[in-house]
Amino acid sequence: MIKNWFKNIGPGPLVAAAFIGPGTVTVCTLAGVNFGFSLLWAMLLSIVATVVLQEMSARLGIVSQKSLSEVIKSEIPNPVFKTLAVILIMSAIVIGNAAYEAGNISGSVLGLETIFGSSQVDINDFSLSIFPMAIGVIAFILLYIGNYKVLEKALISLVVLMSLAFLITAVLTKPDLSEVFAGLFTPQFSDDNILTVIALVGTTVVPYNLFLHASLVKEKWQDVSDLKYARKDTIIAVVLGGLVSMCIIISAAAIKTVEVNNAADLAKGLEPLFGSYASYFLSLGLFAAGITSAITAPLAAAYVASGCLGWSSNMKAKRFRLVWMFILGLGVLFSSIGFKSVEIIKFAQVANGLLLPVIAGFLLWIMNKTSILGRYKNSILQNVLGFVIFGIAVFLGVKSILKVFNLM
Repeated sequence: MIKNWFKNIGPGPLVAAAFIGPGTVTVCTLAGVNFGFSLLWAMLLSIVATVVLQEMSARLGIVSQKSLSEVIKSEIPNPVFKTLAVILIMSAIVIGNAAYEAGNISGSVLGLETIFGSSQVDINDFSLSIFPMAIGVIAFILLYIGNYKVLEKALISLVVLMSLAFLITAVLTKPDLSEVFAGLFTPQFSDDNILTVIALVGTTVVPYNLFLHASLVKEKWQDVSDLKYARKDTIIAVVLGGLVSMCIIISAAAIKTVEVNNAADLAKGLEPLFGSYASYFLSLGLFAAGITSAITAPLAAAYVASGCLGWSSNMKAKRFRLVWMFILGLGVLFSSIGFKSVEIIKFAQVANGLLLPVIAGFLLWIMNKTSILGRYKNSILQNVLGFVIFGIAVFLGVKSILKVFNLM
């Protein structure tokens, strides 16, 4: 039975590994430190939304045997609208993934700096960090090899180690369960927490994962009879990933220190529970999460560009490689020139939260087309859930824009 279960593991764990990156760890840490358990409801909402949307993405990939960007491009008959849609999707994913990539690499740097100290080098009046370049080189090599299945298993194993660290930590902090359940099922909105709510949604319901899932799932399953495996794979992986995120919030809420700005500070704050090796253990997990996510963001961008522009999606194809190299290069650049790691990560999550309504809108439109999915198109229940999620995403996106420009 266990052997059969492992045999049917698909891209679900990869999707979970992609959203449990340094951005998730940092945003969840800040949510727990600043607001206690009160924003757990936002994470619960994010888990439900992720399961619903990722299931649609996986179903589309298996039934159509095409990527999401390929289907969108083929289904818009008007050449003007088709061009606009391609430009919008390409811009959204490239900008979002460049920001996300900078956050991934910056988060990994936080982990390394906790162990090795600062890597800043001053050249005349210019300050440069060495660690982002080192992480970029590692990600480059892993992507260039092109044998992703082997790498996937190794990287997900590292993320599992980090996940276990936070699961154990959450139990050790002995949280008040009544407060935890109150935070889970009692939504609280305020001007102070709105951007954190959007960041929590953006760090979990990652727009590029919808493209990545549809592209990877057809490599694993080619027959509609395998939909049951894809659904189980998606639900288990996303729920477990969301549970880890909740544990990070719960762990951070237990910290009594005044100043906690990132996951490295969280590690130090948890030393009384984990012992003196806490910062090393958790920082290694943070670094592993960063490397995993630093691979998935450029990979998703390459799949999107290939689908939109009609290129080969072979990982060793020249154009495919050029796209992920561009995203990886931007990520290294933004994280090397002195921007604060936490600010980059928060911006990346908010940017993803703003992109979500656009991508979710395209996905819902496609999932209702009989010409593509036949009897596997969305049911009434799936549409209701999908449009509720779309409405919430639009609401949060508008609130975010108003907040950023001080219009509320």
